[in-house]
Amino acid sequence: MAKKALWSKIARVCILATLLPAALTQVQAQKRDPMAMPVVEEDSIMKHIIELSADSYQGRMAGTIGYDQAVSYVEQVLRGYGAKITEQRFNIECNEVENCKFNIYTPGTKDKRVFTLGNEFCCAGMTGRGYVDAQMVFCGYGIDDEEMNDYKGVDVQGKIVVLLTGLPQGSWLPANVANHNTTLRDKARTAERHGALGVLAINLTNSCQPYEVQGRVYCGELPHLATFPILHLTLDCAREIFQGEAMPIDSAISAINEDRLPHSFALLKKAEVDVNAIYRQRAVTANVLGLLQGYDHKIDDELIVVGASLDHVGMQGETCLFPGADINASGVAAVLETARLLSQPQYRPRRSILFVLFSSSEQQYLGSRVFLSNFPKLRKIEAFINVQNIGHGDSIVIFGDNRYPSLWEIARVRDSVNHNLLWHNPEKTNPRGDARGFDVIGIPSLVFTTLNGMHHNHVTADIWENIDRRMLTGATQVVVETVRELTDGMYRGRSPKSKALKFIE
Repeated sequence: MAKKALWSKIARVCILATLLPAALTQVQAQKRDPMAMPVVEEDSIMKHIIELSADSYQGRMAGTIGYDQAVSYVEQVLRGYGAKITEQRFNIECNEVENCKFNIYTPGTKDKRVFTLGNEFCCAGMTGRGYVDAQMVFCGYGIDDEEMNDYKGVDVQGKIVVLLTGLPQGSWLPANVANHNTTLRDKARTAERHGALGVLAINLTNSCQPYEVQGRVYCGELPHLATFPILHLTLDCAREIFQGEAMPIDSAISAINEDRLPHSFALLKKAEVDVNAIYRQRAVTANVLGLLQGYDHKIDDELIVVGASLDHVGMQGETCLFPGADINASGVAAVLETARLLSQPQYRPRRSILFVLFSSSEQQYLGSRVFLSNFPKLRKIEAFINVQNIGHGDSIVIFGDNRYPSLWEIARVRDSVNHNLLWHNPEKTNPRGDARGFDVIGIPSLVFTTLNGMHHNHVTADIWENIDRRMLTGATQVVVETVRELTDGMYRGRSPKSKALKFIE
């Protein structure tokens, strides 16, 4: 009987030993289903947008305390999802406008119009500081060239030049002329060379309404004009200023574009400008990198990079805040939601995922260029997924199908399965923005954004309450599903030739 009991025990152990691997495999399968797709949660995404667009972050301008606080926030979130955090620190231009006063008046009268910073005007991102009280002179697009001389026939010595942003409609100007007269620094240097004391630039961009103040950081290349004030006026503000002058501003713009000739003239009114700004040419900022390690040792050294720009255009004084809820807290929130979902055991990636939040996108996408110039494992990057401004719009737009059709097809299929949010553009598109540098060295890249979504482009109304939650959630879901599929190892889109290249700025 004792022997029989012993053999019975041995038999049970053998049966258990046989069944155990199968049982473990079943548990692992329950933990990670390669066919399952995670579901995006609206509240989870909105939580990040509400946080990053709060007043306390002061518009997240690179080089400021507000941006550093945003860095701390996203690092804390990514750490909570198990990502290993590193930073890439570098130097950028930073100009913090502490206050600005702008008034106009007619000499010999008591009438004075006081404009409010953030309501009718803001400062150019790289304005100089200083006080000016002088007559205004309208100088068209501020061009001084044989092809177009807006300074011919007017005297701006010791005065304030009023000019138009950008170039004439259609621009008939030769490329060499246009290239040297596009940015506000180009125009300001020309005005200063003619003896002007400051510039009032009328915003003519189509990406905002005539009554909206629009903020920008980049104004053109160095050198900085330290004591030369540059203000950015709304078109409605300019219309008020030009009332009672030789020509209404709309008529002057039409005349220049139709005649292709200057229509410059002195205004009767004078302007009083007082700018207090703190400029640093080498402020410190940082990209945030969060690595979520893949579990498959055969391919866990390969990387899918998922990125978005974290910075925005900041705050000026106490009355002019650019919250940046859509641009680009929405993209950052999508990246963080992707990290949350794919860090869960059942969705754990085979390939590793590198989440990157870029600084200084508002300065010619400097952060992504710094990343590519300093990241040691460029050859290991199989694809780059960039998310920009997905909080408004009619449908999803994914740039990159012209260069990387197989990568684009993955995103298209993921959208077609459940969502049907993708706009099918008949024209092939290339990666843009932060993805341009990746494209240069042959890293397959897609940029997720929206069609007709720039309702609040760099304006003070870009607040979280204006986010289209349906579009935000749908676009994020397609991003998550695309990244999920890319991490499972089947995608092989990068060529051996591109892996041999090095990034050259």
